[in-house]
Amino acid sequence: MADRSMPGDLVEIRGLRLSGIVGVLPEEQVRAQPLEIDVDLVVDQAASGASDDLDDTANYAAVIDRVQQTVEGGHPALLEYLAARIAEACLEDRRVEQVTVAVRKLRPPVPQVVDTTGVRITRTR
Repeated sequence: MADRSMPGDLVEIRGLRLSGIVGVLPEEQVRAQPLEIDVDLVVDQAASGASDDLDDTANYAAVIDRVQQTVEGGHPALLEYLAARIAEACLEDRRVEQVTVAVRKLRPPVPQVVDTTGVRITRTR
């Protein structure tokens, strides 16, 4: 199990912009809204650092595809639920030891001025 205080080698995905249906309000359940997603994958990169072979690391393009399928494949009420499903999809790659997922609504349905609202979760194999 990965040590949470020392994440080790990371594959980072920052600022992935997707549209998804997520939220508890009636209008959020029928209209996609813009989301921003960050993913940190803890992956031992010793093999890929030595081999220069994509098969020895987590392929971020494949991870992005999985994240997109997860966002487009459901209509959850909570960002926490969506983030957990994204984390599960990332952990399907046997090389990923731990994943941290942040999901933010870029236009949250609140009357106050706020840039984003969101959640961040960490899951370990």
